[in-house]
Amino acid sequence: MRAVWYERQGPADEVLQVGELPDPEPGPGEVRVRVRYSGVNPGDTKKRHGWLGSSMAFPQVVPHSDGSGIVDRIGPGVDPSRVGQRVWVYGAQSYRPLGTAAQYTVLPDHQAVELPDEVDDLTGACLGIPGITAHRAVFGDGPVAGTTVLVHGALGAVGSIAAQLAHRAGANVITAVRRTEDLPHLTGPAMTRAVALDRPDPDRAVRAHAPDGVDRIIEVAFSDNVDLDAAVAKNNTVIAAYATRADRPDFPFWPMLFDNITIRLLGSDDFPSAAKHQAAIDLTAAARTGDLRIPVRPTLPLEQAALAHDQVDTDNRHRTILVIPD
Repeated sequence: MRAVWYERQGPADEVLQVGELPDPEPGPGEVRVRVRYSGVNPGDTKKRHGWLGSSMAFPQVVPHSDGSGIVDRIGPGVDPSRVGQRVWVYGAQSYRPLGTAAQYTVLPDHQAVELPDEVDDLTGACLGIPGITAHRAVFGDGPVAGTTVLVHGALGAVGSIAAQLAHRAGANVITAVRRTEDLPHLTGPAMTRAVALDRPDPDRAVRAHAPDGVDRIIEVAFSDNVDLDAAVAKNNTVIAAYATRADRPDFPFWPMLFDNITIRLLGSDDFPSAAKHQAAIDLTAAARTGDLRIPVRPTLPLEQAALAHDQVDTDNRHRTILVIPD
């Protein structure tokens, strides 16, 4: 099969190789997917360059956990009707060596989710890591109908999906972007109640939409925004953080303690299996009904995987997708 891989960590243009690898075969409980599109995420590039001193768990890694395609083979114990299904996949390279940057990927049956006719393959390739992280951030502490949810980073891959899922579930959504010039780029529910963090008194801007405070906060930059978050929280607010700029952030302990604030930290590879399963169901349903729209850059061929990695590291406001050749 045609594939991208790396055998050492480092810059994308130095370590990513493109060529032929043996076709993988599915084992018990697994399916093989003929990949059409491979989604590239920040987590993929971090694994490749050894972020935070991480090392390679396998001597050779085909990157990328997200993608879409068609099930073409099954292993023992898998329903034969799965062959020929259009699917989106998640976790293909989570604790596994063979991701979706290849013509074939093999993964557990339940991690290949059937794609309805209403959902195109490009959208399917975008759902995995960002969608499941967004779902966990929004719903990890229960339903949000009737609550007020503040979503930071609303132009990002996770934030944009989180805003749409929360809105679909009946929440009052407030979105935040870093710069005033980002506001015109917001679309759909994200633009209804939006604030820019570079304007004076962003906490007052949030409070203008939520005088009593917010119930949930979806956080992409915990270290940068925690003072603002504490200022707009109310008693029993949950801050669900999936990223931070400073590795060891400070936060106003006593004010947050007296508000009984919960800080939920989100590492997508290790979410409970039941949470991932429910996220897959809900993401597919939202995409089917048109309640989930994901901006995608012009696709790149497999041979330009290094450029794709650099694009993700530069700007994650639009999803980056590789086209896998026939």
